[in-house]
Amino acid sequence: MFETILRPRAAALSVAAAGAAILGAALAFQHIGGLAPCELCYWQRYPFWVAIPAGLAAVAIDRPAARAALLALAAAALLAGAGVAVFHVGVEQQWWQGTAACGAPRGVSASLEELRARLLAAPVVRCDEPQWTLFGITMAGYNVVLSGGLAAVALAGARRAWMER
Repeated sequence: MFETILRPRAAALSVAAAGAAILGAALAFQHIGGLAPCELCYWQRYPFWVAIPAGLAAVAIDRPAARAALLALAAAALLAGAGVAVFHVGVEQQWWQGTAACGAPRGVSASLEELRARLLAAPVVRCDEPQWTLFGITMAGYNVVLSGGLAAVALAGARRAWMER
């Protein structure tokens, strides 16, 4: 089974499909489950917006070198996301402090009154207070494993695609 997943086109499809499922789950937790994301949660989503299209493009392209480059790009994005997730887990575990943006409302205000109204109305979502866990592992903890695993699949696919050129 792993042999099949590590083929370049299958690896690319796996990255795109699993990435879409992970991003979809995060959005479902937010919009259906009502779990407001913190700033670091948003940061962990950005790499998927790179990895998914890179994976889809790698599926569609027939040039092994280009497929390898696209898979390497997806892997780099996913490794960056795993790094942010590790940082977030550290913040949740109180190993270190979060960023200044953790708990601050998002967006730009036109006036001081608008900023004051937004601050008073906005729920404060702290990066160091996990809203959800399963078996004692937070969403950031699961993201470390999932992003790291997908990055490994992408790297293996990129390596095989590079050898095919």
